[in-house]
Amino acid sequence: MWSRILSTVTFRSIVARFDSCEIQTMVEASSYIAYVAIGSPTSFAHDWSKEGTGGGLFIKGRHFVDGWGRVCNLRGVNVSGNCKTPVNDDHESFPKNKDVVTFVGRPFPLEDAPEHLARLRRWGLTFVRFLVTWEAIEHEGPGIYDTEYLNYLQTLLSLFSQYSIVCYVSLHQDVWSRYSGGSGAPAWTLSAVGFDIEKLEQCQAAWLQGVKGQGHAEDQRGLWPTGYQKLSASTMFTLFWAGDVFAPLLKVKIGDKEVSAQTFLQEAFMGAWEQLARAVGHLDAVIGFEMMNEPHRGYIDIASLHAFDYNTDLHLGLIPSALQSFILGSGRPANVRVWTRSFPIPSRHTSTRKIVPTSSAWSPKGPTSGQCLWEMHGVWGWDRTKSIGVPLRETYFQKHPETGKKVEWYTDFYWPFTKRWMGKIHSIEGLEKKWIFVEGVPNELCESNWMGEGWDERVVFAPHWYDLSALFHKWYGNVSINVQGLSKGLFILKALYYGHASARNNYSLQLRNIVEAGYRSLGEKPVIIGETGVPMDMNGEEAFRTGQFTWQAKMMDALMTGIERSMVGVNLWNYNPDNDDKRGDDWNGENFSWFSSGRARAKGTASLAQNDHSLDQGGRILRAIVRPYPAKVAGVPLSFDFEIHTGRFVFSWALPEASSTTSKDKEKGNANANASVSRPPLADLAGLRSRETEIFLPNSLVRNRKLIVKGIRDELWTYKASTQTLYILNPPEEKGPGHIFKIEVAVDPPLREGWKMNSHWTDFGIWYISFVLSVLSLVWALVVRHWVV
Repeated sequence: MWSRILSTVTFRSIVARFDSCEIQTMVEASSYIAYVAIGSPTSFAHDWSKEGTGGGLFIKGRHFVDGWGRVCNLRGVNVSGNCKTPVNDDHESFPKNKDVVTFVGRPFPLEDAPEHLARLRRWGLTFVRFLVTWEAIEHEGPGIYDTEYLNYLQTLLSLFSQYSIVCYVSLHQDVWSRYSGGSGAPAWTLSAVGFDIEKLEQCQAAWLQGVKGQGHAEDQRGLWPTGYQKLSASTMFTLFWAGDVFAPLLKVKIGDKEVSAQTFLQEAFMGAWEQLARAVGHLDAVIGFEMMNEPHRGYIDIASLHAFDYNTDLHLGLIPSALQSFILGSGRPANVRVWTRSFPIPSRHTSTRKIVPTSSAWSPKGPTSGQCLWEMHGVWGWDRTKSIGVPLRETYFQKHPETGKKVEWYTDFYWPFTKRWMGKIHSIEGLEKKWIFVEGVPNELCESNWMGEGWDERVVFAPHWYDLSALFHKWYGNVSINVQGLSKGLFILKALYYGHASARNNYSLQLRNIVEAGYRSLGEKPVIIGETGVPMDMNGEEAFRTGQFTWQAKMMDALMTGIERSMVGVNLWNYNPDNDDKRGDDWNGENFSWFSSGRARAKGTASLAQNDHSLDQGGRILRAIVRPYPAKVAGVPLSFDFEIHTGRFVFSWALPEASSTTSKDKEKGNANANASVSRPPLADLAGLRSRETEIFLPNSLVRNRKLIVKGIRDELWTYKASTQTLYILNPPEEKGPGHIFKIEVAVDPPLREGWKMNSHWTDFGIWYISFVLSVLSLVWALVVRHWVV
């Protein structure tokens, strides 16, 4: 009876010494050993610490795996939206005092960390995308690093492991910098290339009202992304990626020498990254890095100086063309088109406004001596006779100015620099095995030429996806739109989905397309959705007046269903401890955080245990977010279907195979052509040394209810409410590689239905039936009358 005292850890350590054949023999000889091993006393489903994963997380093909070879599903959040702005942010004085800002305490003070980390652990969101900005590291000037902030980060991230949380650190940006209307780069990056920061807004070179605390009004909401097309941000991105190609005349002084703008910006960026990586890269909780949030092309690839692409660039409010931006930035007037929201197309041109700047965006003390950078390079000129700006090199940003060869942003600029950055990170001692997270422009499908050669097993694809229609209109109802399809020419009626069931299908389709495009283009590399979320203030802020966040919960459920059907992990946007109903996330009018500290319990008033329900206070739409998911699977996950109304879910997985058609496809040169979410490779996962699957099952779902598990014998599963983990043991009599397991889990009594799972048929079917019956009745009456006559 010695086997009675075997713990899970001991059992696994014994099993790890055997190959698959020996494991089978061992279990057949003593199935009792397998049974008593159910339910680890030292770890739980969403425990990503080294102890909970058998030595850490690894990458095999499209999967994350733990030390026992189990496939891991990583689910978490972005922490946090408030990291975009400094602790001492002052809307009234912005953009002054730019060199005395501090980010120490972002996302939260150290003394508050246990409360927030315990809350994320309770919600099963233990895989964090941790946000840092370049400004936070190097705001005072080039090469002057904020060591107090770096020390704060090191101390904070060292606490993550105590709560079984891991993270990847993302250097965040939006519209290049706060000083061009977003977040990210320090102010001196704009000054160094010649911009006068305090003159940008009045000549339409940036929209700054959002970072000044506004952006909530109807005429302002959603305007901040248009900043990507404005002069300051577009110029900065162009210089950063390809300044040597498109702006070779621009030189920046560093001490006694001059360097190109591209060299200056990229080397400064690399220096800040090195400081960050050395500060936190050695921590167990930090598993990887992401170079830049939502990178942008700038002017590179634009087809015309007269207009931006309506399908890819947001048109709302004042939208000057590239040429008009150059003219306005030089201090000269221009007639600019005004765009307003519309339906079914997002926006339409409704008027034209003459903008008369009072000064230039270019500083006379800068390296351009007050001249427009692009005028200096002969891209455009001012016709003194007609007093108009004229394009001189219409396709300047499409072709290499010297060779005439067409350029492609991803292939020629973005990926080469990303590879150089990746090499820099991995050259730092101790960081050789850190994962590298890469992404492209949000919502874009991964093209076949994205990365080319030279990528290894440490790369993770982390695209972003949002329902752009819901975000643009800040409205969500019974009709959702397949914007992805519309952008590719899908007929409008085919792009409309009615009802919640159809919204689930709509989101699932778009997310699956994003994920599968990644597999086809990049090969069998892991995919995780780095950002997706729901605005809390949509539908005219109705939820703040009523306290009912039903539509937000519906939208989040549709999103999460799409994630689950795509069988990938996610970092939801966002957990912001500073959020409140009035200010939202206090950045550009956004309000995405489904946690609001104003609604939370008093700090330090209760325990930090996973089963302490008071941690839920402050959370909104938690029923749609805190949901079951298979965290560590003894096999390859095939499908997961959760029903939010009842609490029921069905999960299937298969035992890995020694080989598959994948290797044959590789020989034919089309290894990724048929990559599919629904047909994951079962090979390349040799090394599975555990029979135990761990499913995160929130005790908020199970509390005061009976748990029912079908599809597996009672002695092969157990649930621990204290760690919110359902443990499932593969039966010892399974049929070997390729064998599929399927379980159904439910609670009794079922959850109360939160809303109607409606569809076009459920809402209008009775009318269709009535109409058909009416027609049939009329026809019958006519027939009878004919017979009588």
